[in-house]
Amino acid sequence: MLDIDLLRTNAKVIKESQKKRGLPTDPVDWVISLDEEWRTILQKVEKLKHQRNEASESINKMKKAGKPIDAEVKKVKKIAAEIGKLETNANELKVKRDDVLSNIPNILAKEVPAGKSEADNKVIKTAGKIPKIKNPKYHQDVAKDLIDTERAAKVTGARFYYLRGNLVRLGLALQAFAIDLLQKKSFIPMLPPYMLNRAALSGAVTLAAFEEMIYKIQDEDLYLIGTAEHALNAYHSNEVLNAEDLPLRYAGISPCFRKEAGAHGKDTKGIFRIHQFEKIEQFVFCKPEQAEKEFNLILANLEEIYRSLGIPYRLVILCGGETGRVPAKTIDLEAWFPAQNAYREIASCSNCTDFQARRSRIKYRLGGEMKHVYTLNNTAVAVQRTIACILENFQQADGSVKIPKALWKYTGFKEIRPSKPYKVFTGVYNMTKRTKFASHFDAK
Repeated sequence: MLDIDLLRTNAKVIKESQKKRGLPTDPVDWVISLDEEWRTILQKVEKLKHQRNEASESINKMKKAGKPIDAEVKKVKKIAAEIGKLETNANELKVKRDDVLSNIPNILAKEVPAGKSEADNKVIKTAGKIPKIKNPKYHQDVAKDLIDTERAAKVTGARFYYLRGNLVRLGLALQAFAIDLLQKKSFIPMLPPYMLNRAALSGAVTLAAFEEMIYKIQDEDLYLIGTAEHALNAYHSNEVLNAEDLPLRYAGISPCFRKEAGAHGKDTKGIFRIHQFEKIEQFVFCKPEQAEKEFNLILANLEEIYRSLGIPYRLVILCGGETGRVPAKTIDLEAWFPAQNAYREIASCSNCTDFQARRSRIKYRLGGEMKHVYTLNNTAVAVQRTIACILENFQQADGSVKIPKALWKYTGFKEIRPSKPYKVFTGVYNMTKRTKFASHFDAK
């Protein structure tokens, strides 16, 4: 959430950010109007309280002098009633003001390009050599015996999957590799709750905009997490941290659950866009002056991971219209997918300034002063998308897949070879036909 003082003193910068995002500036004016009305009422309340105090003092003096006080008492009661009415009105205005304010996005950083769509994003770096693969297959075809979306659809619905065999080992290897790398950079591994209550979730996101993307637990004040970022942000909610302890760096390990609302007909095959996946998330709490250095650190960690895996990628800074409501700046890492002949987003790195910290009331103490921390986050590894990327980039003509050398010590194997698809009996078992095995089993 933005600082209300900033709207009072420099609404222009917020309006410019709104325009850069392609959003209307009306909410800014509405907050300012509600705030002015709220403060005007508070001033009236203060004047009335002063009048009430004076009248009360007058009553005390009149009592001591033995004078009648009925008129003054009536006056005090009238003032008190007016105060009560105005305070109720003020509270209602404040709730309205804060509700509108909480839905105004973060102020975009100066370096964020203007624009409304993906076409306006700016490529700032390209790295790695694109492999030459004749007639590359999509990941779901490369490992069709190890990715089973048909049986998953039978028991859950679309965009779910069963992973089998060495793809499971590959996914675990990616997580272990990323955690080892991040621990060396002073990131503390964290296994967060997989559910959050509404208050905790609202501290990390604008829930009105994000709620349609996540799953709600029926009849419970709980939501399945869409990313470890939200749970890590909530870890220090309503706390005052010591300045000497900052920055605090965490590496969250968790499944993520998303409805993928609005993705109908998009990336429907395989495990690129799914309802359930695993992620390793970098998350940092720091002082404002540390934020740029920490952003560069988590971005460098992200690049090191994909460079070590030998995956070609590019870095893209998102334009105003593509940047989420919470970050001030986001740089995506887009990995190369040979079968699509395109770079696809696989990880995001964001500086959220003090936007989440204000909502979650996370501050740090510096001498006698208290300030809000800055928060930064990054998807170090999106496991299923990275598996898909490895399958496509390292597919071989004989149907095998080479495993990146950085993962060998975690997988225990250097390649995945094709095997016969696993088949199961899907008919109805005839209980009247007893086999020798059944008879033998029954006899036992």
